[in-house]
Amino acid sequence: MSLLTSLIPTLTRTPARNGEAKAAAPSVKPPYEVKETDDAYGLTVQLPGVAKDGLSITAEDGVLTIHGERGWKRPAGWTSLYRESTDLPFELVLQHDNAIDEEKILAELRDGVLRVSLPKTEARKPRKITVS
Repeated sequence: MSLLTSLIPTLTRTPARNGEAKAAAPSVKPPYEVKETDDAYGLTVQLPGVAKDGLSITAEDGVLTIHGERGWKRPAGWTSLYRESTDLPFELVLQHDNAIDEEKILAELRDGVLRVSLPKTEARKPRKITVS
């Protein structure tokens, strides 16, 4: 089974942080795209308004979690006339079939676009077998 067929966005609500017993806070699933090469999967996630200090990425037990919070706060007395986005945090949870080498994951955030390189494990990379 390939990673592309097993990616499943699993949650639309953020669990309570730091073991607090609060009700889950609402979050938004950001738009994302996954591409595959022979050596890695490439994940591109749209996170407008999120800075590096408001971003956390975790990978464990076949689950990749991306959580981003915007640093912008609404000014006092400010009223919007029209708005296409909310102030809710972003959360994306993707499950995979352990085809990713979690120790070699690289991520870059630039201009609200997160690019994550998810290298395949050696067992999953295509090999050329010579016939003798």
